[in-house]
Amino acid sequence: MAIDKREIVRKLVPVFRHYGYEGATLSRISKATGLGRASLYHHFSRGKQGMAEAVLSYLNECFDATILEPLRSSEEPIERLKAMSDRLNQFYNHGQNSCILSTFSLGEGRDLFHAQVQQALKTWVEHLAEVLTVAGLSKNLARQRAEDAVIEIQGALVLTRGLNCTDPFERVLQQLPDKLLKSA
Repeated sequence: MAIDKREIVRKLVPVFRHYGYEGATLSRISKATGLGRASLYHHFSRGKQGMAEAVLSYLNECFDATILEPLRSSEEPIERLKAMSDRLNQFYNHGQNSCILSTFSLGEGRDLFHAQVQQALKTWVEHLAEVLTVAGLSKNLARQRAEDAVIEIQGALVLTRGLNCTDPFERVLQQLPDKLLKSA
């Protein structure tokens, strides 16, 4: 039976999200995918690094289609921001899922994936800032608020996992659209 590589990548996501690059051992990867080392290397000739690259690429595609897509719509800015917030809540499972960008920005993962993490964050901030500029904020203020929004979201993810309570993440997302557009 042929194994779909995309399905393997989907099974790898929780491993890298939970353990980061360094903690995603071949034993954990094998257990999550049900594949042995030889099969994994057949699909990912670059080994664990290739698997992590595939996970990062897959999640960037999902993030683009899920989170950035509403920001590019022709809706009013407040509607775009509300859609982004709603989708972020789903994407991160109410704050229970780690952000792969944060886990890949630590340790060996930072050295290997810094450029991809940096680009993903820049793209998110740019999309947010564009919506805020359309809403009437100056480019400088729009960029600052976009960066602050990403900081708040990422911080809320950490707090939610640390407290084992989804309330902080959901509260940040609920308040975010109005907060971003305040005095716009």
